[in-house]
Amino acid sequence: MSYLSSNSAANTSSNATNPASASEKRKPASAQQLIRENVQYLIEQLEAGRSEALTAYLDAMVHFRAYSFGNVLLIARQKPQATYVSGMWSWNQLGRRVKRGEKGIAILAPMIAKVRKEDHDNGGETGSGQQRALLGFRRVYVWDVSQTEGEPLSEPVKVTGEAGVYLNRLRDYIVSQGITLEYNESIAPAQGMAYGATIRILPGQTEAEEFSTTVHELAHLMLKHSERRSAITKTVRETEAEAIAFVVGKSVGLTTSTASADYISLYHGNAALLAESLELVQQTAGVILAAIQPEEAAEQAATAGTAQPEDFLPASEAAPEPRRARRSRQQPATEMHEAIAEVA
Repeated sequence: MSYLSSNSAANTSSNATNPASASEKRKPASAQQLIRENVQYLIEQLEAGRSEALTAYLDAMVHFRAYSFGNVLLIARQKPQATYVSGMWSWNQLGRRVKRGEKGIAILAPMIAKVRKEDHDNGGETGSGQQRALLGFRRVYVWDVSQTEGEPLSEPVKVTGEAGVYLNRLRDYIVSQGITLEYNESIAPAQGMAYGATIRILPGQTEAEEFSTTVHELAHLMLKHSERRSAITKTVRETEAEAIAFVVGKSVGLTTSTASADYISLYHGNAALLAESLELVQQTAGVILAAIQPEEAAEQAATAGTAQPEDFLPASEAAPEPRRARRSRQQPATEMHEAIAEVA
C-alpha cells in the first residue's frame, strides 16, 4: 500500500498514455520508494495526533507523583526494584489494590499549615491574608506496582513481530563499524543508551523491541547527535532517531502500529519537525537497510543520492558525557515522570 497520495493524480494520467505503466505497478517497490512511503506514513500518524493508547497511558500517569531526591533514596533502599510507586488512594483510583500482607515503603511527606500574615499596601492600609508554612515531615507509606493487583496499567503500543535474521545482521553491522554493543541491566528503565562509540541495550526485550531500540541508538551515533547537542534540541534528536527506527523496522516487516508516533509525541515531536529532517532520516535509514538487506544492496547503491555508511560513522573519541538516548516506553518525557524513573 502506498501512502504517497500526492502522486496519485500523476499516476492516473501516466496510465492512460503509457501501456507499460500497469506492469510496472506490479513490480515490488524499490528500497528508496519503500523508505519514502514509510516516512510519509509516520508523518500521517503524527498529524493524526495522540493515539487512544497513549492518551490512556498519560491519564494513568497523572496518578504518579514526583518524589524528592531524599524520598527516591528511601524508596531505593527499601525496594531497589521499584518502578511505579504511589499511595493506596491512587492505586484504588487506577482499579488496583495492595496485595494482602505487602509491606509499605516509608517515605517522608511535608506537613503544611496556613498561617495568618499582615500585608501593608502602598497606601499604608493593613490587610490580612494567609501563607503556607512548612511545619515538618511525617512518615507515610507508598507501594510499588509489583505489590498491587487488579486492572492492568495502560501502556503505549509496542513494536511486535519477528526480527529474525535482521537482528543478527544489525548486530554484525554495528560491530563492523567499530561500535561496541553491550547488554546491561543497570541502564533500566531506559531500553537503550548511546554515547561515544558504544551502544548499551537493556536485556530481556523481545526481538522486535530490541531491534527497534538498537536501530534507534545506532541512529543517534550515525547522526552524531552527541556532537551536535548544542546545535539541536532533544526533541529533534529523539524525533530523528525514532523515525529511522520506525522506517527500518517497518521495512523489514515488523508491526510498528503507533509505537513510534507515540514515542515522538512524548518528546513533543510532530509532523512538521519530522518533515524538516526528512532527507536525513531517509538517507540514514537507507544505509542501515542496505547493511542488513544484502540481497538489495546492489539496488540501494545504484539509487542516485544514496548516502554511504562512512558518511555517518560515529566519532572514535567518546562524547563529553553519556546520556540516555532512548527512555523506556514506560517513561514519558516530562520532569515528573523522569523523577519517577529515578526510583528504579
